[in-house]
Amino acid sequence: MEARGIVFLLLALASVSVINTVHGQGTRVGFYSSTCPRAESIVRSTVQSHVNSDPTLAAGLLRMHFHDCFVQGCDASVLIAGSGTEKTAFANLGLRGYEVIDDAKTQLEAACPGVVSCADILALAARDSVVLSGGLSWQVPTGRRDGRISQASDVSNLPAPFDSVDVQKQKFSAKGLNTQDLVTLVGAHTIGTTACQFFSNRLYNFTANGPDPSIDSSFLPQLQALCPQNSGASNRVALDTGSQNKFDTSYYNNLRNGRGILQSDQAIWSDASTKQVVQNYLGLIRGLLGLKFNVEFGKSMVKMGNIELKTGSDGEIRKICSAIN
Repeated sequence: MEARGIVFLLLALASVSVINTVHGQGTRVGFYSSTCPRAESIVRSTVQSHVNSDPTLAAGLLRMHFHDCFVQGCDASVLIAGSGTEKTAFANLGLRGYEVIDDAKTQLEAACPGVVSCADILALAARDSVVLSGGLSWQVPTGRRDGRISQASDVSNLPAPFDSVDVQKQKFSAKGLNTQDLVTLVGAHTIGTTACQFFSNRLYNFTANGPDPSIDSSFLPQLQALCPQNSGASNRVALDTGSQNKFDTSYYNNLRNGRGILQSDQAIWSDASTKQVVQNYLGLIRGLLGLKFNVEFGKSMVKMGNIELKTGSDGEIRKICSAIN
């Protein structure tokens, strides 16, 4: 009982902190409380239905929100279909979960026509995906409006799997996110998979002497078996070995043990400034492993979710998430 009481107290304090210190102009928790009271519950039940059928969709929705916010801000521009849109950029070809957002939008349009933005649906779905994967919840400020511009050429600034820590810091800083936000948000890789083509360079000829020396020697043969040299580029590998569908801190533990998959991920353990944050998340708070990470993840998600927002009279409320009105 004592441990549970501590959890509830810390969560309550974290929620207050998130609401009072990090929100975007024009967004607030409960934005739809009078105009569409069931908005959040409709999104939640829709995400739950889809994730229950396919747990891997949770990681897809979380990643989609990230990819949306880093390009044109959190305005659902990544959902727009058509030639030359963000959706068609190489970095976005592997995104999954569009059908979940469309399903939620259809239900919301039936309940509250023209009220709930696709951008808010995506932000709420990302939170719900974390919760359904075993993470802690947080309150999502809403009130975003949907953008009208979506260009594949704008996607070039997304963090990439080969980025150094310095480059990652620059890209996050450009969006108003600090080093702790970087390490925290990359922790989303505790769920999901990636294709061999994004890290196979580490497995064979990374240096003149062969594989990336930062890879645990006992882990290397496993990765090479999953990603044979000169083949299997599209094979999928868990980003968090042994825990790919559970939102926990084992991803950081894997970095400590030289079992990070992406070069950009493993580099976080090698850099002193980011390593300190990882070590902090691997520590115990009154015997509750992972609590600090979960609380901080919610805060950083709120912060990221308010990048370059369109609110008020800016943008629009799309009738269909894949098309501008």
